[in-house]
Amino acid sequence: MKARAPVPRPWDAESCAEEGAGRRRWLGRLLGSAALALGGAWLAGCGEAKPAFNGIDLTGADYAQGFELPDQFGQRRTLADFRGKVVVVFFGYTQCPDVCPTSLAELAEAKRLLGADGERLQGIFISVDPERDTPDIMRAYMASFDPTFLALRATPEELPALAKAFKVYYKKVEGSTPTSYTMDHSAGSYVYDTQGRLRLYHRYGSGAQALASDVKRLLDEAG
Repeated sequence: MKARAPVPRPWDAESCAEEGAGRRRWLGRLLGSAALALGGAWLAGCGEAKPAFNGIDLTGADYAQGFELPDQFGQRRTLADFRGKVVVVFFGYTQCPDVCPTSLAELAEAKRLLGADGERLQGIFISVDPERDTPDIMRAYMASFDPTFLALRATPEELPALAKAFKVYYKKVEGSTPTSYTMDHSAGSYVYDTQGRLRLYHRYGSGAQALASDVKRLLDEAG
């Protein structure tokens, strides 16, 4: 996953410094030394703007546009089912030793941090191990984190195209027995706004607070 290149600025660091110094001299002559503190906000216009989100902004990206897959209860799901909610999508597998449970626990904590707004957050887990992740196993797994989270399962034949559409990496790593294999996979979450549009990518380990803050911003956008 590559972050988009920064937008070129119409000034460089040297010209920015010169302009700032000139503004300070002008402020000092006009209003005296007390004006320097008040002028700080104006001078900040020559610096970099703070990002609106904690996650990587993917607004307008042409991938990870959606899915149509059965959940752990057998109901086929699409992003349109969750209009009015912010949707967080994570790819993993139920026998994952650390990354997956950590990510789902952080997602559950983000929902708790949102308080009443947590009802407008939908967690979606998509399995990269359809051979072992049966509906029964996924039901039990989701219930251990949050009963409202849904686990989706593509067939082994559907999974490669789905992973490609989401730019998700996964690879089977053989174990000592045929059923003890592990799965290498991408560790990050896609975040969709209340209209089902892809907006953000949260890297693994970003933390529940950062995710909750971004979800709240998206909910506030929707009103």
